[in-house]
Amino acid sequence: MPDARTFPPAFPTLEAWLAHLESAHPVGIDMGLTRIGRVRDALQLDFACPVITVGGTNGKGSTCAMLEAILLAAGYTVGCHTSPHLLSFNERARVNGQMASDADLLPHFAAVEAARLSLPEPVSLTYFEFTTLAIMHLFAARGLDAVIFEVGLGGRLDAVNLLDTDCAIITSIDIDHTEYLGETRELIAAEKAGIFRPGKPAICADPLPPQSLIDYAQSIGAELWLFGRDFRYEGQAGSERQQWSYIGPTLRRSALAYPALRGANQLINTSAALAGLEALRERLPVSAQDIRLGLARVELPGRFQVLPGKPSVVLDVGHNPHAAAVLGQNLGNMGFFPYTYAVFGAMRDKDLAGVIAHLKGEIDHWCVTALPTTRAATAAELENALHDAGVNPKADETNGSIKGFASPAEAFQDALSRASENDRIVVFGSFHTVAGVMAYRKSQQN
Repeated sequence: MPDARTFPPAFPTLEAWLAHLESAHPVGIDMGLTRIGRVRDALQLDFACPVITVGGTNGKGSTCAMLEAILLAAGYTVGCHTSPHLLSFNERARVNGQMASDADLLPHFAAVEAARLSLPEPVSLTYFEFTTLAIMHLFAARGLDAVIFEVGLGGRLDAVNLLDTDCAIITSIDIDHTEYLGETRELIAAEKAGIFRPGKPAICADPLPPQSLIDYAQSIGAELWLFGRDFRYEGQAGSERQQWSYIGPTLRRSALAYPALRGANQLINTSAALAGLEALRERLPVSAQDIRLGLARVELPGRFQVLPGKPSVVLDVGHNPHAAAVLGQNLGNMGFFPYTYAVFGAMRDKDLAGVIAHLKGEIDHWCVTALPTTRAATAAELENALHDAGVNPKADETNGSIKGFASPAEAFQDALSRASENDRIVVFGSFHTVAGVMAYRKSQQN
């Protein structure tokens, strides 16, 4: 592998690199592995340690975080890549639980650029492709015990699929990114199953796995583990006071506490992580105590994150109907609040009607917001979507309201100004929505 330190950076700062990459490729998403594969080969990327890839529609970030936390508790050195980020690009690359610094990342951005330019016919790379290669190069240079990579929107043609994984996990499969993956669960599952490898563990935590995923795993000879058939959990998902157990093909983990990540869906995500670790137990053994410590320490902002203080504030990056259904269930389990305010911003190409349908019964007041990207729905478009879904509050706001705002910060400030200390504010719909509110709250604390 080329030594990243021998390449002078083309840009002096990470901010400058990222600004360049935003416009370096003609389109933001360009599915395919030919271009990025040539650069990977020039970099001579290789991992001696186990590689775990995590794909799916929802639950990927949580599963990655739990794998990372358990392996760190067991004393392993671990690299973990997730995307997108909320406040800082550096969130995408964690080494031993800590975000990589700009200084850590810069040599590897330079290495990718040098490898790209070394080709007889240099190719252009998307933002995601370039930065994923740089993070891979960083992890490979560190000689880690294990690396975890969150797959992007697809699977088969995703940049992460450059790696020959030792264990592939698919968390859930639902309708999202239909313009790239197809309009049915069967088509989407076929794309996501592309991360499976012959003879390697292929773990699917979706309780109703599409047949296309099963057929593909069988056709390539992957070692398919299905939730409910090969592994499962036992316990009451609705009560954090209960203990639960993981049951796998060869291992049972009993008397486990609920993970620090909240939400009824987290036991499925945790079971997927534990299945992956069971599959890799000969190379990465972990003890029951490692699992307990990891689940107690795991953190992941923006995944049904309930902030301390009053009024109660919930941050959730859910942005499709499946995630909205889970969020609605989690909100319903929180107990009684006189009023719930929503700060809601979303991409125009999402199934807005499907998202709203799962949450309109939990929300009294809607603060809809524009977002800082051309893909986003305007506040007026979100208002129209709410009206189309049958959300038509009274003009006097007694039984609800809909207000439009230019930014998540303004929407959140309005919700704060109207909510009592016994009420609840839910921020959701996009990473941009949650990030905008997180940035505002951070500015108020400084």
